[in-house]
Amino acid sequence: MCETVAILGVGLIGGSLALSFKERTCLRVIGFDLYEEDLAFAKAAGAIDEGYTKLLPAVQDADYIFIALPVDKIKQAIHSLTELPLKPNVMISDVGSTKAEIVQKGRALNQQGITFIGGHPMAGSHRSGFKAAHSLLFENAYYVLTPDPDTPNESVEQLRQLIEKATKAQVVLMDAEEHDRVVGAISHLPHIIASGLVYQVGKYSEENEWFHRLAAGGFRDLTRIASSHPIMWRDILLSNVRELVPLMDDWIEQMKEFQLAIIRRDAEKIEHLFDRARRLRDQLPDRKKGIIVRTYACYLDVPDRPGVIADIATHLANEEINLSNIGVLENREDAPGILQLTFRQEEDYRRAVQCLRSKGYIVFTNDEKEEKDLVSVK
Repeated sequence: MCETVAILGVGLIGGSLALSFKERTCLRVIGFDLYEEDLAFAKAAGAIDEGYTKLLPAVQDADYIFIALPVDKIKQAIHSLTELPLKPNVMISDVGSTKAEIVQKGRALNQQGITFIGGHPMAGSHRSGFKAAHSLLFENAYYVLTPDPDTPNESVEQLRQLIEKATKAQVVLMDAEEHDRVVGAISHLPHIIASGLVYQVGKYSEENEWFHRLAAGGFRDLTRIASSHPIMWRDILLSNVRELVPLMDDWIEQMKEFQLAIIRRDAEKIEHLFDRARRLRDQLPDRKKGIIVRTYACYLDVPDRPGVIADIATHLANEEINLSNIGVLENREDAPGILQLTFRQEEDYRRAVQCLRSKGYIVFTNDEKEEKDLVSVK
């Protein structure tokens, strides 16, 4: 008899998990959500077999439960599950972007003989909700599992195999606190910095509108993640205070080092700091899906004449290339062209560059490695 998986929350992540299970396993998928409309949409799309707005009927027959809710709601859901009659062999995991507090809460389930293993699929989208979900969301992305040291190895392996089969993600095992420090540095702290920069320039703009008017091009790209959902990020930061505070202290010290070098007009030190940062960045993996959602952008030099944007869009449409956004740049100090084309998928981006170049357009990319790759496939 086929086993059952319950997905608590059928938004972007939960919906994508449900679609992955339906597409690549024989599991019966049950959805739980507070909104009947979302459940009906997920069922119509073939992501779930049944949907419930009450927790008990959604989980009572489940062999696996994935809690795909915001961080604060995950902890509430774990508490609710401790009070419900569940299958004795049920395995429970979550998708929260912080892990230490959630794993601590999950120990209440472990004490009842239920296996809880924290999880974090490091993939996402600029959009939210089930309508943005798709079964390839996690493919080739890292999917972190944070089992307690006393979790049986066979249980960890069972969950790992299920996730790899369904999502095509690369599962890695990590201590919960280590996970929180890593994602704190590469995701949470950058969101704080981006928001802080936007907030600072916004205050300057209150007295001089040119700060805002010229804040395009590189500044807009650099601070893109400041557009993230404020309530979601409030809860994420508050669930990772222990790791974030020392990381912020380290960042302040790093900025003081830059500041002191500038005050002292220490050209050699400033050059060293920028050179080291450049070399470290060049070592970052450029194709792997990361925790901060990547966008793909290219730039064109085009004449200012009627119909040129329509012409470009038509060429891409004829090749069935999905264009996410198009914009005319007024501040081009950090951009090599007048027109910016943005794509969500790397394949669309690569095809667009080749398509437009074949039509005689001058197309620029920001990354030398990307440029070499694009040339090599011609």
